[in-house]
Amino acid sequence: MDPDFWRARWREGRIGFHQAEINPHLLKWRSQIEARGRVLVPLAGKSRDLRWLAQDGEVVIGVELVEDAVRAFFEEQDVPYQRQPGQKGVRYEGDGIVFWAGDFFALPKEALSGIDWVYDRAALIALPPALRERYVGRLAELLRPGAEILLVALEHHPALDGPPFYVDRAEVERLYAEHFVITELERVQGPADNPKFRQAGLEVMTEVVYRVQRR
Repeated sequence: MDPDFWRARWREGRIGFHQAEINPHLLKWRSQIEARGRVLVPLAGKSRDLRWLAQDGEVVIGVELVEDAVRAFFEEQDVPYQRQPGQKGVRYEGDGIVFWAGDFFALPKEALSGIDWVYDRAALIALPPALRERYVGRLAELLRPGAEILLVALEHHPALDGPPFYVDRAEVERLYAEHFVITELERVQGPADNPKFRQAGLEVMTEVVYRVQRR
């Protein structure tokens, strides 16, 4: 996915994927993730979920390509922060949250070391098929055996282009089964609230929540 595509969407305010409230799947299923400590939130946008995780006692490591989104997170949450530019990204830190503005694939491994679990509400479904294997491969490299992922995938209609992309159980199995154990926790069907989907005539979509554990 072209970085300029995402920068343009944030610049123009076309962020229908942003959720103003804490994600209900995180609230419901966090207790099913045994790991605690350092949580990685990839492609995090400006999600309030990061603040909720920090207040729950986690050390939060967020990653977002668009620096405007990272800055907006701290400003909207009224969290003082320090900003430190680097060669591979810009590091923001405040109130128990380290938030990298940069390319998830380019950040040095030490920036994402010691991760106990991953909260993926919007990363996998934001990536086109060509990048998904690379993304899951990087997670496999970063996570120790036993580390967990709380993953939310989206099933709407295979013919509709993303993002957010259609990622069904078969695709999750294809991507994760070599290095991870996959447990489906819940399927929730609801209205298709994405304007692009509604314009295409799609009325309902299904969110699927998985617990994924590194072998």
